[in-house]
Amino acid sequence: MSLPTHLTLEIVTPDRALVTEDVDEVQLPGTEGYLGILPGHTPLLTALRVGPLWYRKGTEKFYLSVAFGFAEVLPDRVRLLARIAERAEEIDVDRAEEHRRKAEEMLQAAKAGNTDIDLERARVSLMKALTRLQVAGRHSAHAASQAKRRN
Repeated sequence: MSLPTHLTLEIVTPDRALVTEDVDEVQLPGTEGYLGILPGHTPLLTALRVGPLWYRKGTEKFYLSVAFGFAEVLPDRVRLLARIAERAEEIDVDRAEEHRRKAEEMLQAAKAGNTDIDLERARVSLMKALTRLQVAGRHSAHAASQAKRRN
């Protein structure tokens, strides 16, 4: 039996199907760390944590922000059932920056002794905002380098 030459990547949230594409490589944020997946990968199931995900088609990379859910990896397929997933180009940077600021304020209030603040919820909110900003920044940098190569 020969190894597959590509992976079919499927990313689905409760709201919509985000990605269904043939890709060459995927990196995703598993709960035990980041997983790099190439065609022919050993089957596995992992929970997802908050973090950036990227996939590569040829030389081009695409970035998403994901949070929670599960990933099923098969030799020829990667399926993500994510609670939250957002393409880099869909991220509203101003809104993400506002969420980052609010989460940092909540963490500061919790550290100052405000017992009405859910510390874990504030920490997760900060992680999601920072991931969204990181993914949006990578997309912008990647788009700029691609434009520079074309010129």
